[in-house]
Amino acid sequence: MTDTLLNIITNTRLKLLLKSDIITCKAHNQFTMIDLVFSSEKIQFMTRKCKIWINLHQRLNHLSIITKLCLQTISVQLLIQQLWKKMNTEALSAYLQIHISLKCSLDDKTMMNVRVCKIIRVLQKIIEKSILLTKSSNWARDFWNQSCFEVVMKSRWLWIIWKTQDTLEAWNEYLKHNNHKNKIIQQTKCTHFRTQMHELSKALKLIWCFAKWARIESQLFKKLSQFSSLKRSNIDHMITTFKKKIEILQRKFFLSSSQANVNDIAKSFISLTVSFNSRITEDEVKQTIKWVKADKASSASDISNRMLQASLAELISVLMSLFNACVIHKYHSKQFKKTQTIVLRKLKKSDYIDSKMYQLIALLDIMSKALKSIMIKRLSDIVKTHHMLSNAQMKVRRKQFVISTLNLLIDQVHTV
Repeated sequence: MTDTLLNIITNTRLKLLLKSDIITCKAHNQFTMIDLVFSSEKIQFMTRKCKIWINLHQRLNHLSIITKLCLQTISVQLLIQQLWKKMNTEALSAYLQIHISLKCSLDDKTMMNVRVCKIIRVLQKIIEKSILLTKSSNWARDFWNQSCFEVVMKSRWLWIIWKTQDTLEAWNEYLKHNNHKNKIIQQTKCTHFRTQMHELSKALKLIWCFAKWARIESQLFKKLSQFSSLKRSNIDHMITTFKKKIEILQRKFFLSSSQANVNDIAKSFISLTVSFNSRITEDEVKQTIKWVKADKASSASDISNRMLQASLAELISVLMSLFNACVIHKYHSKQFKKTQTIVLRKLKKSDYIDSKMYQLIALLDIMSKALKSIMIKRLSDIVKTHHMLSNAQMKVRRKQFVISTLNLLIDQVHTV
């Protein structure tokens, strides 16, 4: 055994980290230096400390050895999620009543922009104080349930009791429950695995996909999600750098603005006077905000519709005065025009090296969506009431589908 160890140390060029004259074991009033620490030359340069740690209390004869390495690590940013469903509505309402003032003049465009910025700033501060945050865990597993959570928490509690009391009874109690914890987790994992296998055995397509994964990819490391390489139309080689990919997508989706040619449109003017109440009512604001889904994707300001719905009683007067000022001054605030654009893949495409296989979605501010929805509904009602569109107009009309267009075409053919 000793010869084998010496051969390994010689062939791999291992170096001794712990000094040879340090006592590492105490038993029956006898001291030995039996424990040795070896490492490669590369790790030896990274080692900052390697010595005996006497402060750690343990029931073994061998003393603990502490080793500190200076490693260059890669920081992985975990996804931080906001728990909107666990929002503290009481703190939200109290904070709004203090910091949102109802008396504010909105006589010009500058005051309107300042008002919108202040509302967004206050709502963002409320998010920091009343919305809980959670991080995605790398250790999270599908089989984990409430029973696993309870035994782990009890095991941690017994460990703390043993560290504080340092008695044999506390140690035995911790060992007993720790073994019970391992059995519970193992049983839960086994039950979950058997349930998955049973579901796979019922679906013929899934079982073959699972078999293919087991043969090819089961032993491989999980690949990090990456944006695929892109290819220009006039260049043969692939674009792999992130900056060049952004340039390709910018040319694809954000073309240089040019004025539309309207010379082929006949110059005609229809004199039609329409009278309506331009003031936005409280009921319109309430119905619009409640109509939008609570957890719909928010813009860069991170203000969700769920938050507006929860604070609607405090914000209804503020939003109504702001929306009416926008209508009176015929002005859309600069903050409402800011969007967060996200590139998404088109579904079920064979290859994604072409920029045509991607599409954009624009996330608007939630208050801008509310104002836009109110004005669209009003314009739609005016157009419908005064018959400003012909019956053949199908696009951008509610309850008009492809079937309606085909039925109209068939009726016209039969009429002719």
